[in-house]
Amino acid sequence: MFPVVGKKMTPIVRDEVPAHLTEEEVNRLVRAYQEWFDARPGVYRAKYWAIFLLLRFTGARVSEVLALDDTRDLDFRRSEVVLPTLKRKSRTRRTVPLPKNVIAEIGRLLAEFPELRGKLFRADRTRVWRVFRERCQAAGIRKELSHPHVLRHTRAIELLRTGVPVTAVQQILGHANIGTTAIYLRFTGREIRQVMEDRGLI
Repeated sequence: MFPVVGKKMTPIVRDEVPAHLTEEEVNRLVRAYQEWFDARPGVYRAKYWAIFLLLRFTGARVSEVLALDDTRDLDFRRSEVVLPTLKRKSRTRRTVPLPKNVIAEIGRLLAEFPELRGKLFRADRTRVWRVFRERCQAAGIRKELSHPHVLRHTRAIELLRTGVPVTAVQQILGHANIGTTAIYLRFTGREIRQVMEDRGLI
C-alpha cells in the first residue's frame, strides 16, 4: 500500500502557502487511484497509475513525467528516476530518489504489461488531468485542488516539513531559484509558536 506518509507533517494554513493537499487528503487520493487500478487492472489503468505515482512521489511537473522513457530514465537498482527539467532554458536533468515500494510497483506493472515497455509514460496530457479530477472526486477532494500540479506543492511542503534541506528540495523540484522553493517554508504565527513550544524554546 502507498498511502501512508512517513513522518507527521506540521499542520499548514492553506492561505499562507501554495494550494496543497493535507496528509489525509493525499492518502485518500493514493487509495482512490490504487482502488481504481485494482478494480480493473489493464494497460490503460496501469499507465495512469504509474504516471500518478511518479507525480505524487517526485513532485515533478506533468510535462516532465510525460517526457520520461521508462527504458532509460528509471534505475530500479538504485530506486531513482532521472527527470528532465523542462522549464529551464538549458534543458537539464535531475535525479530524484523514489520510495522502494514505488519503483517496485512500476517494475511490477512493466512485468505484468510488457507491451507498455518504452511507452509507459506516453499519455495525453488532457487525459492525465481528466483521470486526476475523477480520482479526486472519488477521494472527496475539493474541486479547486483537483489538478495534478497540487501534487508538486504537496510534495514540496511534505519534504520541507519533515526536515529535508531547502537546497535538496530545490534540486528535487528542479527550481532554478531557491526563492521559489522558499515559498513553501512560510509559517503562520500560530505554527511558529507551536514549533517553539514543541522544542521547549518558550
